Formats: sequence, structure tokens, C-alpha cells
Amino acid sequence: MVFDIPLVCTFIAIIACLYASYTDLKSGIIQNKLTFSLIGLGIVLNAVYAFMINDIWFIVTGVIFTAVIFALGYIFWKLGAWAGGDVKLFTALAALLPFYPLALSYNIWGAAFPIVSIYGFPITLIINSLLSILPFLLIYVLFIAIRRKPYLVDELLAPVKEYKKNIVLALVTTAAVSLTYVILPYLPYRTIVVSLVLIIVLSFIISKLPDMVKAVILFVFTVFALYTNIQVTVIGIVAIFLSITAIGIIRKLITSVNRKALQDDYEISDLKEGMIPAYNMYERADEVYVDDKGFFDKIKESLKNGDPTGITAPKGKLLISSMAAGLTEENITLLKKLFEENKIDPKIKIKRGVPFAPSILIGLLISLFIGDLAVILQKILYVILY
Repeated sequence: MVFDIPLVCTFIAIIACLYASYTDLKSGIIQNKLTFSLIGLGIVLNAVYAFMINDIWFIVTGVIFTAVIFALGYIFWKLGAWAGGDVKLFTALAALLPFYPLALSYNIWGAAFPIVSIYGFPITLIINSLLSILPFLLIYVLFIAIRRKPYLVDELLAPVKEYKKNIVLALVTTAAVSLTYVILPYLPYRTIVVSLVLIIVLSFIISKLPDMVKAVILFVFTVFALYTNIQVTVIGIVAIFLSITAIGIIRKLITSVNRKALQDDYEISDLKEGMIPAYNMYERADEVYVDDKGFFDKIKESLKNGDPTGITAPKGKLLISSMAAGLTEENITLLKKLFEENKIDPKIKIKRGVPFAPSILIGLLISLFIGDLAVILQKILYVILY
């Protein structure tokens, strides 16, 4: 019975995250009665467990971990990166599982799973949850696009329609790989990193050549690759082509489709507290303007103009922030005033809130059954590089 309490806490954590994911997806809310109850229950259960194993420091350390996670979450909340419900859910999970529960252990190719980190289970949970955001976000955006904004599907599939361009890129990469294969024996260092850098550089150079020169190079080195190993070359070209297409679709999901799928126009009069603006709003020289350019767009424009300051926030007084905390009553009053003064349009773009609880659930399951993804990636990179 002594060892059952961590297992009970594990089951409670999974069930709680399932319920939190449901309410977050349905209404965009992680209920306080859930998180506060979990915090209290976690502390009580772990206090009982500490008494049973006669280790008072177990509960003391657990409470400290819980407080640290809350403090960390509070900082993210103040920065506008997390919503209040997310902070409380992380805190509740830290109270329930301050240490690795090791509900399941197994070996793959001699490696023991789950992979444990040195900084504790609650931090592992946060890291895994953050790393789980992207795949969940892609699925969520795709769902929104198909169900509510079907016109975005055509934009999403644009990379598929650009198959001719992708074929050329695949052949350019193939030629770069073939050239690397020829050059590499003459280099003093023949590591994977050197090979990858060489492939990237050669791909860039070939892609910038005049069309006729490029065509000749592609023909010569593609034929060379086919002559060297026809099966590997054909499979490689197909794999590269599919990868380029997939990357294009993912890029669309992350950028333009993401923005359009997760933004809706609202009348100023219809705004409610907690709604998240799609962009920051600034005032400069008695004029109000919005900063609606994405980060990658800013980088691209800065590189084009040769002005790195374009990446930073625009100059001026910040009036409305697009952080996760959302609009306050004061913000809404200010927007109404600005509209009455004809300084802003009657509509403002509001971000559709992306539920974070499902990512926390995914992060929890990964943490319990696979381990710390950051540590796993570190080990993989070490094997590749050394």
C-alpha cells in the first residue's frame, strides 16, 4: 500500500488533464474548482505518503517544487505567455507529482525508459508540454480550417500545386548531395555536420545559378547519382520531394493559415474581457497603428532592407497587448474611446484562443511513459555528432 499513493496520484493527474482538456476545448476554461482541488489533494496525499515512508523531506521538497512551479508560471502569466488556468494546472500537477512516479519502466535497445532528467518531474512536464504545442496546434488549426473556414484548405494545399517547383528543388538537393559525395574525400574533416553544411551551401549556390547553367548541372549530377546507385537516388529524390511539400504545408499551417484560422473580426462594441487581440496596438505622435506582422515577416523585411531594428517592437507607446492575459475592462474602454475619436477602425481582430490543456495532457503522458524529450534529443544529438 505504501507504494500505491504515487500511482494513485498518477491516475488522478491523467484523469484531471483529460477533463481539463475537455473543458478547455469546449469553453476555453480550466476550472478553478478542478485545479484548486488538485493542489490540496496532491499536498495531502503526498503528506500521507511522506508519513508512511517516514520521510518528512519528501513532502517539504514537494511543497517547494509546487511553489517554484507556481512562481515560474506566475512569471509566464505576467509576461502574457500563459493563461491563469494553465498556471494553476501546472501547479496542481506539481502538487500531485513532485517527483518521478515511474508508473512504467521498460528497455529499448538497452536504454531504460522513461528517460529521467536531473531537474525534476514538474520541469520535465513543462518542457514536454511546450514541445507538444506545435503538433497539437497544427492539428487544431487544420480542424478549424476545414470545419469553419474551408477556403483556407486551398491555401494550405498550395505547396502541393507547386509540384514543379518542388521537383526542381528536389533535383537541386540531389545535385548538391552528389557534389558533396565527390568533394568530401578531399576534405580533412568528414563529419555529418560538415556534409550537411556543404549540402546546404551547394544547394543555395545551385539554386541561384542562371536557368541554363542550373539545368546542365542538375542533369549531369542527377545522371551521375542514378549511375552510382539508381535505387537510392530514386528513393532519395522522391523522399526529398515529399519532404519539401510537407514542409511547405507545415509552413502554411504555422504562418498564414494559422493567422487566418485563429483570427476573427469583432466589433468594438462586442468586445469582452479576456479576449486576446491578434496584434499589438501602439500610439505615436497622436496616431494609433497596429503591429500585425509576424516574426518571420519582420526578419524577412529586415534582411531585405538591411535594417535589423525592424525585428524589434515598433517605437511608440503600447496601448493594447496581444498577450495571453487578454483584454481588460480598461483596454475595452480605451478601444471604445479611440473608436469614438476615429483613430481606429470599428472592428478589431481577435485571436481564437488555442487551448493549452491538451498539450499539457500530451506532455504528461510523454513524461510518464517516454521521459524528458529535451534529454532524449540531447542524447540523440550526442550520438550523431560524436
